[in-house]
Amino acid sequence: MDTTPTKSEAVALAAPANVPGRQHLQWLFVDWEILFPLTRVCLDGSPPAYHLARGFGSGVNSWLVHFEGGGWCSNVTTCLERKRTRLGSSKKMAKQIAFSGILSNTPDYNPGFYNWNKVKVRYCDGSSFTGDVEQVDPATKLHYRGARVWQAVMEDLLTKGMNKAHNALISGCSAGGLTSILHCDRFRDLFHEDAKVKCLSDAGFFINEKDIAGVDYIAAFFNDVVATHGSAENLPSSCTSKLPPSMCFFPQNVVEQIDTPLFILNAAYDSWQVRNILVPGVADSHGNWHICKHNIDECPASQLQILQGFRDDFLKALEEQGTSSTRGVFINSCFVHCQSELQETWFASGSPMLGNKVIHPSVPFKSKSNQIYCGWSRLSDVDLTRALHTVQTIAYAVGDWFYDRSPFQKIDCPYPCDSSCHNRIYEDSSEA
Repeated sequence: MDTTPTKSEAVALAAPANVPGRQHLQWLFVDWEILFPLTRVCLDGSPPAYHLARGFGSGVNSWLVHFEGGGWCSNVTTCLERKRTRLGSSKKMAKQIAFSGILSNTPDYNPGFYNWNKVKVRYCDGSSFTGDVEQVDPATKLHYRGARVWQAVMEDLLTKGMNKAHNALISGCSAGGLTSILHCDRFRDLFHEDAKVKCLSDAGFFINEKDIAGVDYIAAFFNDVVATHGSAENLPSSCTSKLPPSMCFFPQNVVEQIDTPLFILNAAYDSWQVRNILVPGVADSHGNWHICKHNIDECPASQLQILQGFRDDFLKALEEQGTSSTRGVFINSCFVHCQSELQETWFASGSPMLGNKVIHPSVPFKSKSNQIYCGWSRLSDVDLTRALHTVQTIAYAVGDWFYDRSPFQKIDCPYPCDSSCHNRIYEDSSEA
């Protein structure tokens, strides 16, 4: 799922309400940069692209590289369909997009990374940047070259100043979040040893779960993705040396072996996983889950019990990765997919928060020491600091973890306990 609006879409979005000193959210519109490597191309053979907003001030030598999401294609038929869209061809991409959330250039909306060099890498290969097939079928003209695209983009960014980075963070949403995991250590290897380099996966912790019919639907699907794209050689060898390559598309088989500090941001009731892993269309031919898949608040008790079981399995898969002190964890009990790109969930009035059970504040503001806090307006700065260690927005949690100010490993209580969630309501069955 891609959540970044084009310019026309962004203009129609409302700014967060009731935020002191902010009348309107100022969108940052960023033009694309297109590459012309001969063999490192999108599915249709068109050149890959990314958007770069230059850093400024103290962030001039800090780099955030964010990978777009958008699912995968698993065979010739679905890849042919994909190559006719922006997720398979740069010819179909908007040349200018809006940066928001973790990509915002405003401290009021992105306190930790606002002045960094920020890159959004467009997704046009359908394999989370892992594919590498030399031969191109003359009939379909499909190019499975995702790993080469990743390398081409990294090489180009290094020539534009990323080689001098003091701080670097690879991030991504959905299939881009999986990219952050699969390429995490490889990203670290690009920088000198003194650089602070970390990885953030947003909605990328896809679990190997049977669907409601008891079928290994997602495992078969990922097997087809890996086989179609020739991804095996570009998956972490720490995993492929022990398991079949397709099993290494599941983060639960990879994360424990990652050496680079990693932050896992995910919803325990991830709406994409519920709709496509737990209850794919083929497992619900009679549409019994139609209402529940569209709106978790409308789920009957019997189906909610199954969703609670999915949450249990998700947390078990996460727990099996160990408790590394360098790892960040923000797992809320929301029905949503991707929370770092959207301003309303990253850092805004009423954005999701995690921590001990206290009343969630709703309105960000600046304290006397000019720091931005949320709620507790009558507290002293000392008490505000204590409060911030009690509950955190996603933006603060990731920022504190990256800068080593404090660790953050929080898992929410079960649905429906969290009133700060922005639960997704799907209007029709095509939205996922």
